[in-house]
Amino acid sequence: PGVRFEAVAGRELEARGYGGIWGVGKAAEKPPALVVLSWEPEGAPETVCLVGKGIVYDTGGLAIKISGGMCGMKTDMGGAAGLLAAFESAVKLGAPQRLYAVLCIAENAIGPLAFRNDDILKCYSGKCVEINNTDAEGRLVLADGVAHASRHLRPDVILDMATLTGAQMVSTGRRHAAILANSDALEARTVAAGLRSGDLVHPLPYCPEFFLDEFKSKVADMKNSVKDRSNAQSSCAGHFIEAHLDKEYTGGWVHVDMAGPSAKDERATGYGVALVLALLQAPGFA
Repeated sequence: PGVRFEAVAGRELEARGYGGIWGVGKAAEKPPALVVLSWEPEGAPETVCLVGKGIVYDTGGLAIKISGGMCGMKTDMGGAAGLLAAFESAVKLGAPQRLYAVLCIAENAIGPLAFRNDDILKCYSGKCVEINNTDAEGRLVLADGVAHASRHLRPDVILDMATLTGAQMVSTGRRHAAILANSDALEARTVAAGLRSGDLVHPLPYCPEFFLDEFKSKVADMKNSVKDRSNAQSSCAGHFIEAHLDKEYTGGWVHVDMAGPSAKDERATGYGVALVLALLQAPGFA
């Protein structure tokens, strides 16, 4: 009770300018969707928006995953799943914050309608993105998610979470998610929440002035994948998402790349639920 549900799905995504989610998901049998859940208690001390990558299956698209790399990609919705469960738990526990869950749901499928390398997608932020890797799709759906959140929901904090990069496991391993935050205070708050909850995190270098050059394009505002894979890939991917925040947004933003801790022994771990509850200091998690 008290939770509102909204969804923008299928061709409506295209019509309303959510070109990232629509582009990634338009080839699938089931249409893509942007789902927004809202919990708005009176007197809320803070507004927090949770934005999750919900790629329900990732073939890699036309840049297809090969050599067994596709197996296990049913877990590529781990970010959205974790944040959905965190939202539900926070509401049931009576968290005082105004909460929104923005779930970016699509299947990165192969077919005649699949988006292609060399396509240009116009995202909800207004930025045009040249596709140089259809298997770097999670950042495209999250770009639309954070743009929606920062433009329409007036949050104090945006947390996006995703099984975003294999490079995360090189950076921080299989037990610690990697985080990228636009303020020292939010970074420290997230690290502390990880230590309290057991959903561990470790910061990545935050340096958009160094890393955004990796996405330079001659025909669009940016490409969707880096030029140099040895140059802090996970930081770069987070900064790609950050670049789609509304230009008027002045609040906090933290990106959680949890590719490693999202699964163990071919089963999901539920990573992220406790992290968010600790971040919110929900009852029982303070």
